[in-house]
Amino acid sequence: MTKRLMRSNDRVWAGVCGGIAEYLDFDPVLVRIAYAFLTLFTAFSGLIFYFVLWIVMPEKNLIEQK
Repeated sequence: MTKRLMRSNDRVWAGVCGGIAEYLDFDPVLVRIAYAFLTLFTAFSGLIFYFVLWIVMPEKNLIEQK
């Protein structure tokens, strides 16, 4: 089975950070902390990145139903 980047059910907001953590086999808390620092130190451009991933990444439930 190949790994796919999908939004996670382990979500705080939209599941983007949780999905990245599952794909990379990291702890979701660490990914969320890294995302927060990235957002703060890049003049909040991380928000744009998050919304783009929210739109582009498929939801895990929709893929599993097919």
